[in-house]
Amino acid sequence: MVKGAFIDDLLYTPSYGWKDKDNTLIVPTNQQLWSEAFSRINIFKSRKNWISFVSFLMLASMLPFFILFLFKYFSWQLLIAVVVYAMMIMGTHGTIWFHRYCTHKSYGFSHPVWRIITQNLVIKTIPEEIYVLSHHVHHCKSDEPGDPYNAQAGFLYCMLAEYNHQRVSPSLSEEAYKKATHFMDHTGVKLNTYQQYQKWGSMASPAYTIAIWLINWAIWYSILFLIGGHALACAIFSASMLWFTFIRAFNYTGHGGGKEKHREGVDFDRSNLSINQTRPGLLAGEWHNNHHLFPGSARAGFLPGQLDLAWIYIYTLRKLRMVSWYRDSKKEFLKKYAKAPVPANVQLS
Repeated sequence: MVKGAFIDDLLYTPSYGWKDKDNTLIVPTNQQLWSEAFSRINIFKSRKNWISFVSFLMLASMLPFFILFLFKYFSWQLLIAVVVYAMMIMGTHGTIWFHRYCTHKSYGFSHPVWRIITQNLVIKTIPEEIYVLSHHVHHCKSDEPGDPYNAQAGFLYCMLAEYNHQRVSPSLSEEAYKKATHFMDHTGVKLNTYQQYQKWGSMASPAYTIAIWLINWAIWYSILFLIGGHALACAIFSASMLWFTFIRAFNYTGHGGGKEKHREGVDFDRSNLSINQTRPGLLAGEWHNNHHLFPGSARAGFLPGQLDLAWIYIYTLRKLRMVSWYRDSKKEFLKKYAKAPVPANVQLS
């Protein structure tokens, strides 16, 4: 994990700033947050806003599918499919791909084809760049000023973080830009040269980002249509939209809503506000406090009852030789923390 000035300057600082002169977290008003979001997706203001605009456009483009599902194709069977796809399939894929592979490099593929398949196991939503860079900063500055989704700044601060706080800075030096590319090299995303970055304000190539989005959507709509017609396709695209919208809330709830909510015998990392939540843990393998203890581990479900579907996928691919290696910190966790007493100075909520 890289710390220091590089991490401090990696993300695009919002107009209201991260902290005041006393190093205290700045909590912007709702009006400031919305104003910043609209400014960041305005491609008429600057073409460097393209990646935020494309991310917003992805979300907006899913809305017609949602409307069709609700008012034309709705059924209780399809509603069950929506819930399962949004909460389990999309959630688990987010953990497998964005979290454990793209950000933390906790495992590696034996051939690029398995990486491409894993990347596109579900309907495409978040551009990898937006997730990966900001998540490295989050781990370096968890619950401190500069954390791009600091729960202490409120729910809307987290919900709009993708637009307001997760963009790469458009003014990195060439040396800093090359350093930043090391966070993305393994993902297969086509990256800009430094000169292209200066033009577009992003690490990812606009052509690549838009092309993979359109190809992914075309293939998945075709598959879903062949299986269940427009009804199934609209339902599953609606599920993707719901996950894409509400995953932002996890950044808030996964850190206790900005309050200390650690539980004895469950949350062992007290250096930040992260907590192990049952629903994200069981449905997506996102045992968040465990993850903060061992961010480089391909498994985060360490304790009995902590089902980890993302780990099951990675482990299965290893057995099939599609994954060539992984890191598993379960033994280290059990040795260090499973029976460790809670420090006397820790106040439990």
